[in-house]
Amino acid sequence: MKSVRVEVRSSASAERVFEVLTDWPRHREWMPFTRATGGTGPGAVVEGWTGVGRLGFLDTMEITEWEPGRRVAVAHTGRLVRGEGWFTTTPLPGGGCAVRWGERLDPPPLGPLWRLAAPGFRVFMRVGLRRLARLAERG
Repeated sequence: MKSVRVEVRSSASAERVFEVLTDWPRHREWMPFTRATGGTGPGAVVEGWTGVGRLGFLDTMEITEWEPGRRVAVAHTGRLVRGEGWFTTTPLPGGGCAVRWGERLDPPPLGPLWRLAAPGFRVFMRVGLRRLARLAERG
């Protein structure tokens, strides 16, 4: 299993960020090259397509934790992506929140390539979270 975590700050409330985060069709507005559909609450299925045009992959997930305004966690159940992921939104003193995204993945056999891929994956995650924070701040 490989672990990756990122965090950004937002001036929006934890509840607002969570609301935008879990509005799956809005994923394409903040997550680069990704669109998603899905339900809410434990046991609901979420499907995310990451790619450009027809070149990409489907990431199927099942929601394993759902704490509105605070945390959503998923089990990646697809053929390519396996493992778990989570987002948390934590209120900050004085307003705003910290937004964290973590993934613990069992990547396909990449061997030493994972060491090269992980930093790029972190950048991808951080860009997405920054865009999410800005989108939530705009209301």
